Amino acid sequence: MTSEAPIAHAAATSPGTGPGRTAPDAATVAGASAGDPPVALITGATSGIGLAFARELAGDGYELVLVARTEQRLLETAEALVEEFDITARVLPADLATESGIAAVTDLIDNERVDVVVNNAGYGLRTSALRTQPDELVALDRILNSAVQVISWHAAHRMIERGRGGILNVASMAGLTTMGAYAAAKSAAMVFTESLASELAGTGVTATAVLPGFARTEFHDRMSVDMSRWPRIAWVSAEAVAREGIRDGRAGRIVSVAGAQYKLAYVVAQLTPRPVIRVLSNGFRRTRKARRSRA
Repeated sequence: MTSEAPIAHAAATSPGTGPGRTAPDAATVAGASAGDPPVALITGATSGIGLAFARELAGDGYELVLVARTEQRLLETAEALVEEFDITARVLPADLATESGIAAVTDLIDNERVDVVVNNAGYGLRTSALRTQPDELVALDRILNSAVQVISWHAAHRMIERGRGGILNVASMAGLTTMGAYAAAKSAAMVFTESLASELAGTGVTATAVLPGFARTEFHDRMSVDMSRWPRIAWVSAEAVAREGIRDGRAGRIVSVAGAQYKLAYVVAQLTPRPVIRVLSNGFRRTRKARRSRA
């Protein structure tokens, strides 16, 4: 899983070849070194909200550990961030739908200082729960929920030992609904993060659930869902989600929602009876199905 091939503007090397690097499974794209900068690990870091988090944290001077499945895309992303922000970025190819992929991330966390963890990796299903094979449902839940819990557990323990750190778990406004397996997994990740935040009170470590609404990323395109008819007010930028998430994490807030429209929707959802949520969710599901069929 370690890449040794040089790339333009930066060299890719094993962290074991440099001082203080003990985890063998991450490749390094070396930028300028300056003292002992904070380190952020981001899953799903090559596009969308994950990339927005990487850019925000790089702009704040963080050293980055970028996690995703595709090594080449990781290296390209790391190179671009190194060139733009003059920081150090490392890549860790890992499939979080597998136990070995999750273990690769937790091994790094257990052996190195990581100050901020952003659990962002995820995807959506093109089919409903009953039209999705059980192994696909298991893989989805592992990435959206199980990986989040396991990685957060390891990060929290190491951060408690140091007396500081932050965990940002990207859930979704969909987690407030009843729209299938995706919503169920995101809801579980959100509730876990809220519970974790309570356990971490007084330790100097924070946990924040980030709830994006419709963000302009590759997410819907990958599911072949036509979102072109949704009004502009329905959308937030990935950059806004990342900025607000980081700001709320630093403020110790347990839930972060970007965009005034979604802040209002979050409050309304807390006050809406569950049967009404189910009716609204079913209507939205039918709308998405119709748009997918026309795509």
